[in-house]
Amino acid sequence: MIDFKNTQIAFEAKTNTDLQRAKFLFNSIKHPWIVKLGKCFVYVTTKLRLPVAWVLKPTIYKQFVGGETLKKCTPLANQLAKYNLKCIFDYSAEGGENADDIQQTFDEFISSIDYAKGNDNVAYAVFKPTALTTDALLEKASAKAELTDDEKKEFEEFKNRFEKLCQRASDNDVRILVDAEDYCFQDAIDEFTDEMMRKFNKKRAIVFTTFQMYRHDRMPYLDRLYNDAVKNDYTVGMKFVRGAYMEKERERAKQFGYTDPICPTKQATDENYNNGLRYVIEHIEKFEVFAGTHNEESNRVLADLIDTHNLAHDDKRIFFSQLYGMSDNLSYNLAHEGYNVAKYIPYAPVKKVLPYLIRRAEENTAIAGQTTRELELIKTEIRRRKRDKK
Repeated sequence: MIDFKNTQIAFEAKTNTDLQRAKFLFNSIKHPWIVKLGKCFVYVTTKLRLPVAWVLKPTIYKQFVGGETLKKCTPLANQLAKYNLKCIFDYSAEGGENADDIQQTFDEFISSIDYAKGNDNVAYAVFKPTALTTDALLEKASAKAELTDDEKKEFEEFKNRFEKLCQRASDNDVRILVDAEDYCFQDAIDEFTDEMMRKFNKKRAIVFTTFQMYRHDRMPYLDRLYNDAVKNDYTVGMKFVRGAYMEKERERAKQFGYTDPICPTKQATDENYNNGLRYVIEHIEKFEVFAGTHNEESNRVLADLIDTHNLAHDDKRIFFSQLYGMSDNLSYNLAHEGYNVAKYIPYAPVKKVLPYLIRRAEENTAIAGQTTRELELIKTEIRRRKRDKK
């Protein structure tokens, strides 16, 4: 049985200075008032166009972001490879929705796919569909509302960009993850992702859809996808996450009077997630699976399923993943046992990645026990090192 509390393995790549910095950071973001104060500070400095990199780069940026560019992320990828960990580089800049912003982001997605080509340290490429068009258009298309002629043209441009990314991934033999988005955008994304899987996943999974398993409709959808894959002879690329927009989704459902799409309890979400893992492993002949989770039980469930079904720990169809800067006790211990593990690593210039960093701090504060767990593991390793020195 994997010991996820083995801090010696979990932090073997970290120096004492790294641990002390992480301890200070997680000690800070466990206090909601500090996170709110930091959010205000970032807002004011951004509005006034004041330099903030000198504050953020050695602290929260260094903890959660790989670098400003793919080239600057390369040393990190090489370091992680020493511990049997692969990378997924996620361009996490969040800008406007004008044509120039969309084109710039699209070009960066293309660059990330090209960077992954033949790079043994990179497991997948990834892109956000909402970065390829405007939110308003994607929401309208998902609702099956009548589009104007101009909107129809814009939507065709969105689909064209989407398909070009999948085609580039296929040409480069790079697996690509299509991120999940808000409920109001997701139907259009799901429909087109399914189409891309039918087109590009004939020999293996290239395109991966993402299921947010806090949605109570995902298991029936998973079953439909499996039957469609059998019928149309392709492999489903399946990325599981729990979900990132719960409070916003509940509020929007209440505001617009439709059924809340989110599972009623955390336990129901956990069961939904683990049932998804069981389903794909039981039908692994038609799936490749990417399990993105910081939940110890779900990681253990998948590891046990791999053993129960007599699959190799390094079966290329199965990957575990955690965000960079978090849950190293899961990532490093799984990798140490020979499982496929990839760290999900954001990259972007400091100013452009600020919204991501604020969300990361807020999520760590909001998720019950997450920051406390990180802190206790760090403190345990610091104590172990001091004890071993004596």
